[in-house]
Amino acid sequence: MFSTVKKIHFVGIGGIGMSGIAEILIDQGFKVTGSDKQLSEITQRLENLGAKIYQGHAPEHVEDDVDVVVYSSAVKMDNPEIQEAMRRKIPVIRRAEMLAELMRLKYGIGIAGTHGKTTTTSMVGLVLIEGGFDPTVIVGGVLRDLGGTNARLGHGNFIVVEADEFDRSFLQLTPTIAVITTLEAEHLDSYGNIEELKSAFVDFANKVPFYGFVVLCLDEPMIQDIMPLIKKRVITYGLNAQADIQAVEPEFKERSSSYNLIYKGKNYGRINLQVPGLHNVKNSLAAIAVGMELGIEFEIVKSAVEKFKGVYRRFEIRAEVNNVMVVDDYAHHPTEIKAVLQAAKDGWKRRVIAVFQPHLYSRTRDFYQEFGRSFFNADVCVITDIYTAREEPIEGVTGELIANSARNFGHKEVH
Repeated sequence: MFSTVKKIHFVGIGGIGMSGIAEILIDQGFKVTGSDKQLSEITQRLENLGAKIYQGHAPEHVEDDVDVVVYSSAVKMDNPEIQEAMRRKIPVIRRAEMLAELMRLKYGIGIAGTHGKTTTTSMVGLVLIEGGFDPTVIVGGVLRDLGGTNARLGHGNFIVVEADEFDRSFLQLTPTIAVITTLEAEHLDSYGNIEELKSAFVDFANKVPFYGFVVLCLDEPMIQDIMPLIKKRVITYGLNAQADIQAVEPEFKERSSSYNLIYKGKNYGRINLQVPGLHNVKNSLAAIAVGMELGIEFEIVKSAVEKFKGVYRRFEIRAEVNNVMVVDDYAHHPTEIKAVLQAAKDGWKRRVIAVFQPHLYSRTRDFYQEFGRSFFNADVCVITDIYTAREEPIEGVTGELIANSARNFGHKEVH
């Protein structure tokens, strides 16, 4: 950015995506202010780093010397701080535009997909750190391996970012390496239909320059659909026998998972992860593919993924008392719920009680039938009211839609 930009104000700074960008900018020497409805550990961390944080939204929070205002997807344009910035003709940009600016002068690795973005971004970042690339990393979750933060300012030539497909934000990014972990119907309120969603992922992949490459999960039917339309070099991964990098003979035990790694026909032996579930096996394959293609020695790549400790709110074990274990997970899509419950069943062989808070009215309306099919690996499921996030209520859409769907599909204990 030009030296004329010295002070940046974030509206919705407590969001996990916004806070990571804010932290990188603070580390780069910019003055940062921000506001959010509620203060949190995240806003406290930013304040400790030097940001000025306001609780609530008001025009006076946009200070006189602010040069640009950044807002998140959760913030509406009638927000008083957005309105004040526009009145004063201060540039107002979306989070994705600022992220694109941070990527512009580095080799960007963008991790996209319906599921697995945060964990895969974290794993790729750790592989590059261990490989000596000293990358900048911006993750949509709090990463234990980064010391309990979601951002790391590196001085190398690479930046690793989570590329969010919501409202087509990821199309503002210019990755040198694009990773697509999964592709399913999601955010149809932004895209209208599944074909438009597929088209956006094709556009994202084809942004890669001629010297870059695209990493795709070959296990995913919709990714298979878009592969013929991707014109850049492709590396595939998965359990699929045709993938360039494969996991063979996966095994699961409590907090861990393991598999034999086959890379371009060669057996590299056993990989032992500290995170559970088949979904994490696949996430690690994507990270290994990126590391190996960048020329990092296999033993370094292996060590990096094996020491990965996970992301907060991704199968996070919060407590264990009297043989009762409490796990917190951000899963908010039917496929993610299935993966989490499968990991619990595979690893522990215990009775599973799932308590689920639906996220977004539109997602509940569009997928309540699929949600109903997601809980068969739970002995008991409890469905709460909907978390509204950025949406207004939709008449007739409640958590009871999902509960009734689960009952209709044969689940015997739903509350």
